[in-house]
Amino acid sequence: MKYKLGMQTVEAIYDNSGSQNPLIEALPECLGPEQFTQQIRCCPPPPQACQNMSMAERRQGLALLPTVFVPLPYMYYVYDSLYRMLTSSYHTLTSRERVQKINALFLSGGSVSGYGAQAQSGALLGTPGLGKTSTLRRCLNLLPQVIAHEKYLGKAFYCKQVLWLHVECPSDASQKTMAYNIVRALDMAVGSDHLDYLLRSRSGSVSSVSTYIKTLCVTYNVGLLVVDEIQNVVATAQRTNRIKPLIRFLTELTNDTCTAVYFTGTTLAETVFQSEEYLRRRTRGPRLLPFKPDGAYRAFLQALWPYQYTPEQAVLTDRLANQIYDYSGGIPAYISKLLEEAQAQALMRGVSRIDRKMIAAAADYLAIQPPKELGTGTFLSDFQAPAAGSMEHLTDTPTQQEAEDTPEDTSPVKRLYAVPRGRKAAERDERDLLVAFKIGALRELLLSQDMVEEVGLC
Repeated sequence: MKYKLGMQTVEAIYDNSGSQNPLIEALPECLGPEQFTQQIRCCPPPPQACQNMSMAERRQGLALLPTVFVPLPYMYYVYDSLYRMLTSSYHTLTSRERVQKINALFLSGGSVSGYGAQAQSGALLGTPGLGKTSTLRRCLNLLPQVIAHEKYLGKAFYCKQVLWLHVECPSDASQKTMAYNIVRALDMAVGSDHLDYLLRSRSGSVSSVSTYIKTLCVTYNVGLLVVDEIQNVVATAQRTNRIKPLIRFLTELTNDTCTAVYFTGTTLAETVFQSEEYLRRRTRGPRLLPFKPDGAYRAFLQALWPYQYTPEQAVLTDRLANQIYDYSGGIPAYISKLLEEAQAQALMRGVSRIDRKMIAAAADYLAIQPPKELGTGTFLSDFQAPAAGSMEHLTDTPTQQEAEDTPEDTSPVKRLYAVPRGRKAAERDERDLLVAFKIGALRELLLSQDMVEEVGLC
């Protein structure tokens, strides 16, 4: 590895690829699927000998359950997209062109013409509770945030290269607030005090602040800007129509600085992105939906199932899996929370292990209401693992105890995960008009019952 993982600031190490672009040659390697999975996984050892635990120890164990992070196949696709956008940003401008752009920004007052290249942009939207924000943070933490340059090809080259900034979209959809958030994130990354200078500046107009932000992004070679919780602006946009100025500000930032922008949020933001053609083009990316009631869901549930702190461990049966899916809607955050709260309910009531009654009590206590309409997108179950063996911990292999308790008949249970809705279909006999129509015998049935009469034409 070129850089130690988890480091925020590193000294530049060049790969001497001959690109004559130190910003490209100093980039870290792109991790493979297996390396990526190992680095983002957080699966502490499951509890052992729960029978001898005190109540306090069981409570402490339950508090660790939310820290369990199970990698899913879609997460590597997100990491790969972020890395490609970052690389594309530094391929767009050389170091010399960046100096020229800084001068152009000062002379033009904030807008630059004559540069046709644009950095990439994209978006990751999905149902709440799928782990988008935590996935993004883990992906970004695999990259150093700042690379310090001092010498390149034997010549002095003093600059700082900020690979990424992660900011949250303001709920008021204010350009100035967004600009302040970007500067604050930059100050935290490089240890500067640009925000104090900006707040003390007499010229606090939106245009002057925008120019200042663009200059900082070019000066510090900011490669990627991740704007999280973009759906925060939807409600404000409906009242004040202020979403367009904010999006225009971010679009100009991308055009004038060649900094890639990546939006994340819930599917509520899709209404904004679909309003304009240029927004649809710039916000391409996955739209995530929960698990389907299939093997991928069972694999995820089985990865969490060993973390039981009750006196006895429950066996993951089809009925329990079906019930958890009914209450969670296949949303990972709800699945984890149900498993945690079901154990808490069992401990408080003196029950030795979780069962269907405890899961129902947990669902009532948490007041979980999965969305009934999901919209369009890709289900978590539909993502394929990028490489064989990268998701070995997510296999649908039953435990020895479960295998012993499972009968030889492997036919699916009658009710698969979701509660049947609507009225039960009525049984129809062969004399039913609909049945006759479907089999092509409607004419014969009508004639036999004297319901129609054939009239010959002369």
